[in-house]
Amino acid sequence: MMNKTVTIFGSSLPKQGEFEYESAYKIASELAQNGFNICSGGNSGIMEAVSKAANEKGTEAIGVTVNIFNAKPNHYLTTEIKCNTLFRRIDKLIEYGDAFVILPGGTGTLLELSAIWELFNKNVIKEKPVASIGKMWKTIITEMEERIIKEKRKRNLIKYFLNEKDLVSYLLEKLN
Repeated sequence: MMNKTVTIFGSSLPKQGEFEYESAYKIASELAQNGFNICSGGNSGIMEAVSKAANEKGTEAIGVTVNIFNAKPNHYLTTEIKCNTLFRRIDKLIEYGDAFVILPGGTGTLLELSAIWELFNKNVIKEKPVASIGKMWKTIITEMEERIIKEKRKRNLIKYFLNEKDLVSYLLEKLN
Protein backbone atom coordinates (compact mmCIF):
# COMPACT_ATOMS: atom_id res chain seq x y z
CA MET A 1 0.00 0.00 0.00
CA MET A 2 2.05 2.93 -1.27
CA ASN A 3 -0.82 5.39 -1.51
CA LYS A 4 -2.19 7.11 1.56
CA THR A 5 -5.30 5.55 3.06
CA VAL A 6 -8.45 7.21 4.37
CA THR A 7 -10.42 5.13 6.87
CA ILE A 8 -14.14 5.79 6.66
CA PHE A 9 -16.53 4.90 9.48
CA GLY A 10 -20.32 4.72 9.26
CA SER A 11 -23.51 2.70 9.53
CA SER A 12 -24.00 -0.77 8.07
CA LEU A 13 -27.68 -0.06 7.40
CA PRO A 14 -27.98 2.33 4.40
CA LYS A 15 -28.85 0.72 1.06
CA GLN A 16 -27.83 1.76 -2.43
CA GLY A 17 -30.03 4.66 -3.54
CA GLU A 18 -30.49 6.01 -0.01
CA PHE A 19 -28.98 9.39 0.88
CA GLU A 20 -26.35 8.18 3.40
CA TYR A 21 -25.12 5.43 1.05
CA GLU A 22 -24.85 7.81 -1.91
CA SER A 23 -23.17 10.50 0.21
CA ALA A 24 -20.56 7.98 1.40
CA TYR A 25 -20.04 6.78 -2.17
CA LYS A 26 -19.54 10.36 -3.37
CA ILE A 27 -16.91 11.11 -0.68
CA ALA A 28 -14.97 7.87 -1.25
CA SER A 29 -15.19 8.23 -5.02
CA GLU A 30 -13.66 11.70 -4.90
CA LEU A 31 -10.90 10.56 -2.53
CA ALA A 32 -10.14 7.46 -4.63
CA GLN A 33 -10.15 9.60 -7.79
CA ASN A 34 -7.31 11.52 -6.13
CA GLY A 35 -5.35 8.31 -5.51
CA PHE A 36 -6.28 7.50 -1.92
CA ASN A 37 -6.95 3.95 -0.78
CA ILE A 38 -10.15 3.50 1.21
CA CYS A 39 -10.37 1.45 4.39
CA SER A 40 -13.60 0.53 6.19
CA GLY A 41 -15.15 -2.15 8.36
CA GLY A 42 -15.72 -4.09 5.14
CA ASN A 43 -19.37 -5.02 5.56
CA SER A 44 -22.63 -3.53 4.26
CA GLY A 45 -24.14 -0.04 4.13
CA ILE A 46 -21.67 2.84 4.18
CA MET A 47 -18.80 0.33 4.27
CA GLU A 48 -20.04 -1.21 1.01
CA ALA A 49 -20.57 2.21 -0.60
CA VAL A 50 -17.02 3.37 0.09
CA SER A 51 -15.51 0.02 -0.95
CA LYS A 52 -17.48 0.15 -4.20
CA ALA A 53 -16.19 3.67 -4.92
CA ALA A 54 -12.56 2.69 -4.31
CA ASN A 55 -12.92 -0.44 -6.39
CA GLU A 56 -14.47 1.44 -9.31
CA LYS A 57 -11.74 4.12 -9.21
CA GLY A 58 -8.96 1.52 -9.13
CA THR A 59 -7.58 2.11 -5.64
CA GLU A 60 -7.43 -0.34 -2.74
CA ALA A 61 -10.72 -1.14 -0.98
CA ILE A 62 -9.49 -2.46 2.37
CA GLY A 63 -11.97 -4.12 4.72
CA VAL A 64 -11.13 -4.80 8.35
CA THR A 65 -13.69 -7.37 9.41
CA VAL A 66 -14.46 -9.09 12.69
CA ASN A 67 -15.91 -12.57 12.99
CA ILE A 68 -18.26 -11.80 15.90
CA PHE A 69 -20.98 -10.53 13.58
CA ASN A 70 -22.89 -12.65 11.07
CA ALA A 71 -22.12 -10.00 8.46
CA LYS A 72 -20.41 -11.04 5.26
CA PRO A 73 -17.60 -8.92 3.78
CA ASN A 74 -18.81 -6.91 0.79
CA HIS A 75 -17.69 -8.11 -2.63
CA TYR A 76 -15.96 -4.82 -3.54
CA LEU A 77 -13.02 -5.39 -1.19
CA THR A 78 -9.60 -5.82 -2.73
CA THR A 79 -8.09 -6.72 0.66
CA GLU A 80 -9.74 -8.22 3.74
CA ILE A 81 -8.04 -8.13 7.13
CA LYS A 82 -9.79 -10.44 9.58
CA CYS A 83 -9.78 -9.64 13.30
CA ASN A 84 -10.94 -11.78 16.22
CA THR A 85 -12.24 -8.97 18.44
CA LEU A 86 -14.05 -5.69 17.97
CA PHE A 87 -11.26 -3.78 19.71
CA ARG A 88 -8.59 -5.33 17.48
CA ARG A 89 -10.70 -4.30 14.49
CA ILE A 90 -10.92 -0.70 15.71
CA ASP A 91 -7.17 -0.70 16.37
CA LYS A 92 -6.47 -1.88 12.79
CA LEU A 93 -8.92 0.60 11.24
CA ILE A 94 -7.13 3.41 13.06
CA GLU A 95 -3.67 2.01 12.27
CA TYR A 96 -4.33 1.95 8.51
CA GLY A 97 -5.77 5.47 8.32
CA ASP A 98 -3.72 8.50 7.31
CA ALA A 99 -6.99 10.40 7.83
CA PHE A 100 -10.48 9.53 9.04
CA VAL A 101 -14.01 10.27 7.90
CA ILE A 102 -16.88 9.89 10.36
CA LEU A 103 -20.23 9.44 8.61
CA PRO A 104 -23.67 8.85 10.13
CA GLY A 105 -23.76 5.69 12.22
CA GLY A 106 -24.73 4.20 15.53
CA THR A 107 -22.91 3.15 18.67
CA GLY A 108 -20.19 1.36 16.70
CA THR A 109 -19.31 4.52 14.81
CA LEU A 110 -19.47 6.50 18.06
CA LEU A 111 -17.04 4.00 19.63
CA GLU A 112 -14.66 4.41 16.68
CA LEU A 113 -14.79 8.22 16.86
CA SER A 114 -14.28 8.12 20.63
CA ALA A 115 -11.27 5.82 20.29
CA ILE A 116 -9.58 8.14 17.78
CA TRP A 117 -10.35 11.23 19.86
CA GLU A 118 -9.01 9.68 23.07
CA LEU A 119 -5.84 8.37 21.40
CA PHE A 120 -5.14 11.88 20.10
CA ASN A 121 -5.92 13.48 23.46
CA LYS A 122 -3.58 11.16 25.33
CA ASN A 123 -0.84 11.47 22.67
CA VAL A 124 -0.96 7.71 22.06
CA ILE A 125 -0.99 8.25 18.30
CA LYS A 126 0.02 11.14 16.08
CA GLU A 127 -2.82 13.52 15.27
CA LYS A 128 -4.28 13.01 11.81
CA PRO A 129 -7.10 14.77 9.97
CA VAL A 130 -10.61 13.73 11.08
CA ALA A 131 -13.60 14.99 9.11
CA SER A 132 -17.23 14.35 10.00
CA ILE A 133 -20.57 14.97 8.36
CA GLY A 134 -24.07 14.45 9.78
CA LYS A 135 -26.21 16.37 12.26
CA MET A 136 -25.58 13.95 15.14
CA TRP A 137 -21.81 14.46 14.95
CA LYS A 138 -22.20 18.23 15.06
CA THR A 139 -24.10 17.87 18.34
CA ILE A 140 -21.62 15.41 19.84
CA ILE A 141 -18.56 17.42 18.75
CA THR A 142 -20.04 20.67 20.09
CA GLU A 143 -20.87 19.10 23.47
CA MET A 144 -17.46 17.45 23.76
CA GLU A 145 -15.61 20.63 22.78
CA GLU A 146 -17.34 22.46 25.66
CA ARG A 147 -16.20 19.72 28.04
CA ILE A 148 -12.68 19.74 26.58
CA ILE A 149 -12.39 23.50 27.23
CA LYS A 150 -13.14 22.86 30.93
CA GLU A 151 -10.60 20.03 31.04
CA LYS A 152 -7.99 22.12 29.19
CA ARG A 153 -7.51 19.38 26.60
CA LYS A 154 -6.65 19.61 22.90
CA ARG A 155 -9.40 21.29 20.91
CA ASN A 156 -10.57 21.23 17.31
CA LEU A 157 -9.31 17.71 16.61
CA ILE A 158 -12.52 16.70 14.84
CA LYS A 159 -13.73 18.89 11.98
CA TYR A 160 -17.41 19.04 11.07
CA PHE A 161 -18.65 19.73 7.54
CA LEU A 162 -22.05 20.50 6.09
CA ASN A 163 -21.40 18.87 2.71
CA GLU A 164 -19.27 16.28 0.94
CA LYS A 165 -17.42 18.81 -1.23
CA ASP A 166 -16.01 20.79 1.72
CA LEU A 167 -15.12 17.60 3.59
CA VAL A 168 -13.17 16.20 0.62
CA SER A 169 -11.46 19.56 -0.03
CA TYR A 170 -10.29 19.67 3.60
CA LEU A 171 -8.82 16.16 3.41
CA LEU A 172 -7.13 16.77 0.06
CA GLU A 173 -5.53 19.92 1.48
CA LYS A 174 -4.35 18.10 4.62
CA LEU A 175 -3.07 14.96 2.87
CA ASN A 176 -1.31 16.48 -0.15
